[in-house]
Amino acid sequence: MFKEETPYQIYQRLKQRDPIEVIDVREPNEWRKGHIEQAKHIPLSEIPERLAEFDHNKETVLVCQSGMRSSKACEFLQHHGFNVTNMSGGMSSWFWEVR
Repeated sequence: MFKEETPYQIYQRLKQRDPIEVIDVREPNEWRKGHIEQAKHIPLSEIPERLAEFDHNKETVLVCQSGMRSSKACEFLQHHGFNVTNMSGGMSSWFWEVR
C-alpha cells in the first residue's frame, strides 16, 4: 500500500521546500482551471508512456480532483519501483492559491 497525505500536509511540505515532485494526473481542461504551482502535468492515461519523466530518487506526490485517479497512478508507479504518495481529497480539498 502507498502512503497518503492530506492537502494541508502537502502544502506544508511545499512551503518548507521538501524535495518532493508533485504530479497532477488530471485531464488538460481540469489542469487549466487551476493547479498547484509546483506541480507538473502528466495525465493519468499518459503515465505508462512517460515513465522516463519520473525520478526514482525523489518522492512523487500524485494529485487529481478527488484522490481516486491519483491513487490509481500511485498503484501503477509503486509497482514500477517509485516512492509515491497520494494526496487524499485531491484538488477539491486544496484551499491555497492555484496557478
